[in-house]
Amino acid sequence: MSFPGTAPNGQPYSDKSKVVVGLLQIFLGGLGIGRFYTGHTGMAVTQLLTCGGLGLWALIDGILFLTSSTRTDKQGRVLRG
Repeated sequence: MSFPGTAPNGQPYSDKSKVVVGLLQIFLGGLGIGRFYTGHTGMAVTQLLTCGGLGLWALIDGILFLTSSTRTDKQGRVLRG
């Protein structure tokens, strides 16, 4: 059971939005901007160095952020819808 303001896993929701992250990944994922936004700096730098996996990784990542309800920020909090 989850309480108001908490995710199904019992943790509080992140202050980050999955829609914002998804759009950042789709449009600026080659620079790792969406991953920087969520605090995943190691993955963001990797995306930056590989141009988002030549765009494919960034596109898939953006779609997954938009469609998944279990994506988290660096602290493990579920992103808001």
